[in-house]
Amino acid sequence: MNNSSSNRWTLVRFRNRTRGLARLSPTATAGVIIILFFGILALFSNLFMPHDPVASYTDKILQAPSADHWFGTDGNGMDVFSRVIYGAKFGFGIAIPAVLISLAIGLPVGLIAGYRGGILDEVLMRIFDGLRVFPSIILALAVVAATGQSLLNVVLVLGFLDSPVFARLVRSEVLSLRSSIFVESAIAAGNPTWRILFFHLLPNSIEGAMAQTAVRAAWAVRISATLAFLGVGIQAPTPEWGAMIRQGTEFMISGQWWVAIFPGVALIFLVFGLNLFGDGLQDILDPRRRASK
Repeated sequence: MNNSSSNRWTLVRFRNRTRGLARLSPTATAGVIIILFFGILALFSNLFMPHDPVASYTDKILQAPSADHWFGTDGNGMDVFSRVIYGAKFGFGIAIPAVLISLAIGLPVGLIAGYRGGILDEVLMRIFDGLRVFPSIILALAVVAATGQSLLNVVLVLGFLDSPVFARLVRSEVLSLRSSIFVESAIAAGNPTWRILFFHLLPNSIEGAMAQTAVRAAWAVRISATLAFLGVGIQAPTPEWGAMIRQGTEFMISGQWWVAIFPGVALIFLVFGLNLFGDGLQDILDPRRRASK
C-alpha cells in the first residue's frame, strides 16, 4: 500500500465515523436547541437586554419581577433579566476557550505518548495522572486564588486541568492503532513521525475526544460558576451567573428569591443542554457505545 492509498484509507475511515453527525438523536437535538438558544443570547445580547446589565437603579433595589424589570432587580438595583442574558457571554466565553486549550494540550500529548510508548509514555501519563488525583474544584480554587481572579486565568486553569481527559482518550486509541496496516504503510512510505501522528493517527483517534467536548464544556461552565460562587473567579458586579447566585443567596431568606433563582435556572439549562448534546455525540462517535445499543 503506497502513501496515497494510506491517505485514502485514513480519510474514508474518518468520514465513516463522522457520518452519523447528520442523524442526531432526539436527545442530542434537544441539546442543540438549548445550546443555540443560549448562543443567540450571547451573540446578540444587546438586542435582548432592556437595560444596561451593570447600570444601578438605586431607587429600585430588590424590586420584584414586573413589566419594567421582568426578572426583578438585585441588591444593587441592577436589572436581573439583562444580567442573565449578558451572563451567557461568560458561559460560552469560558467553556469554548477552555475546551480548545484542553484539546491543544491533550491531543499532542496523547498522540506522542501512545505512539512512542516506553519511558516517555510513563512520564507523561504520570504527570497527567497527578493532575487528576486532586478534586478539580479544589485544585482550581487553589490555582485561581494564587494566579489572580480574572477571566483569562479562569480559562487557562480550566483548560489545563481538563487536558488529561483528552490525552488519555487519544492515547488509548493510538495504542490500538499504531500497529495497524495503514500506519505501517505510512512508515514504509517514508513519512516523517509528525506526519504519521497528525495526518494518519489523529484523524482516526480523535472520535472519542470529540465526543467528550460538549460534556467537558459543561464541566467548564459548572466549575467556573462554582469558583465565582465561592468568591474565587469572576466577581460582582460582572454579570456572571455564579457570582449572581452568590449575591442572591443572602436575599433568599428575606424573600427576594428572584436574585438567585433566575441565573441558577439559566446555568442549569445551559449545562443540561451541553450534557444532552455531549451524550448524543458519544452515541454517534464512540463505536463502543454504538455497539452496545
